[in-house]
Amino acid sequence: MITRLETGDRMSEAVIHGDTIYLAGQVGEPGDGIIAQTMTCLAEIERLLALAGSDKSKILMATIWLADIADFAAMNSVWDEWVDKANPPARATSEARLAAPEYLVEIVITAAK
Repeated sequence: MITRLETGDRMSEAVIHGDTIYLAGQVGEPGDGIIAQTMTCLAEIERLLALAGSDKSKILMATIWLADIADFAAMNSVWDEWVDKANPPARATSEARLAAPEYLVEIVITAAK
């Protein structure tokens, strides 16, 4: 069975298949700096995981794209405070051109229920 949450014409914010949750890429508010955008992404990830019946302790994989890899340390300063230290996920971070230049970070999560 597949369950889709917050579905629109183009995509769903979350898709649940069995006991696995796939979140769409989350971005921050345009105009905010990397710290604020990362905080917004992570807050939205927590909200979506709760909606799907999970939480950050069950994150399996995080894929993070930065518009500028020079923001790596600043993004990590927020991530390191947020991540469940007892259950850190596998993670990859790279630089990429995002959907619009005002987006500085995008985070995609796969989690267990």
